[in-house]
Amino acid sequence: MSFGDEHGYGGDPGRADDGFGGTGQTRTRLPDGRSGDMYGGARRPARGSRSLITVVGVVVLLIAAIAFANRGGDKSAEGGKGTGGTAADPTAASGVEPVTGKNGTIPSGFAQNEQGAASAAANYAVALGSAEMFDAEARQGIIRATHDPTTVENLLSEMETAYSPAFYQNVGLTEDGTAPTGLTFVSRTVPVGTKVTDLSSGTATVEVWSTGLMGLAGEGSTKPVTETWFTITEKLKWIDGDWKISSSSQSEGPTPVTGDNRASTADEIAKAVEGYGGFTYAR
Repeated sequence: MSFGDEHGYGGDPGRADDGFGGTGQTRTRLPDGRSGDMYGGARRPARGSRSLITVVGVVVLLIAAIAFANRGGDKSAEGGKGTGGTAADPTAASGVEPVTGKNGTIPSGFAQNEQGAASAAANYAVALGSAEMFDAEARQGIIRATHDPTTVENLLSEMETAYSPAFYQNVGLTEDGTAPTGLTFVSRTVPVGTKVTDLSSGTATVEVWSTGLMGLAGEGSTKPVTETWFTITEKLKWIDGDWKISSSSQSEGPTPVTGDNRASTADEIAKAVEGYGGFTYAR
């Protein structure tokens, strides 16, 4: 973060099964340390922890279904392509000046058009999948900067419960959410591409195909950094001059075949994470 039935969080994290209609879609849910894999399958046992993190990385709390009043409205908003767009968004520079504003550390002031919605969705996916989400103060700032204000307080309350000492320990962190001495905690979401599937003057739906890194890097790590592939679907609303997330969901893949690259050592991964920063996604 279709959103399934667009209801609120709760219950086990995990991929939708036949009980969800057998579509392969997932509901975005808060982690509670129980079984389930946001990306589906049991290819690597270590992915259980990654799934818990990424659930939180893209969560939007919906206590009840959110009505999208503008969904059926005018599809001819500036730069829009309307419902059912299937063409891939261009990756070349558009020539339009990217955003210059910031809300904390997160870009803001996205245009009310297709490019702006795509850039907002990609940037929000990065922020919500970051290691900063494991720090209580930083997490509040990220949630407030990216979400519909009407959902924020309930979402933060749910997260206070979700980010428990037991949850931190489950992903290899100490009880206060910090990495053990000598280890570097890695949690990154890296967008590969975006697709705007619906756009009106006040709402947008954007799919963000992403790869993610999750684990502890460093000598002696028992939870090595692993990669996953997933697609986040974010439903955005135009609020006070910017796009905000009103709901989101996540599904597994598309996942490419693993290459023949030699897996780097834990120390090499730690140095890479410390030496290479993230990106601001704006075209």
